Amino acid sequence: MATGGNAIRGTRVGSGPMGEQDHGYHADRIAVSYWDGLGNETVRYFAAGLPDEEIPEIIDHPHSGLPAGRDRQNPPELAKAEPYKTHLAYVKERRTDQEAEQLLEDALTQLRERRGQS
Repeated sequence: MATGGNAIRGTRVGSGPMGEQDHGYHADRIAVSYWDGLGNETVRYFAAGLPDEEIPEIIDHPHSGLPAGRDRQNPPELAKAEPYKTHLAYVKERRTDQEAEQLLEDALTQLRERRGQS
C-alpha cells in the first residue's frame, strides 16, 4: 500500500497558510522581577497600562515558596509560623478561668436538674 501525499496531515484545520507568523494581537506588557530571601528571581508579566499600585509588592515564589518582593536588596522576610493550636487553646483565649468555672457550674446545674438531682 503506497502512502499518498496528504497536505493537511499534521496541520490544524483553519490554521491558514503554512508559516503564518501572526497568531493574533499581543497586548503590550511589562516584566516585573521579584526576589526571595535566597536570591531566587521570578518574573511576572502585567499589562503595560496597569497602575503601579495594582502590581503586587509581594508574591509567593513558585519554586521556594518563600515570599518574594520587588526590591532585590531587601527581600521580604518569612513570617513567623504560628504553632498549631488546639480547640481548648482558642477557648482559653476567649474566656478567663472564672468564666470557665461559671460555665461549667451552669452546665452541671442544668444536667442535675434534667436527671432530677438537685
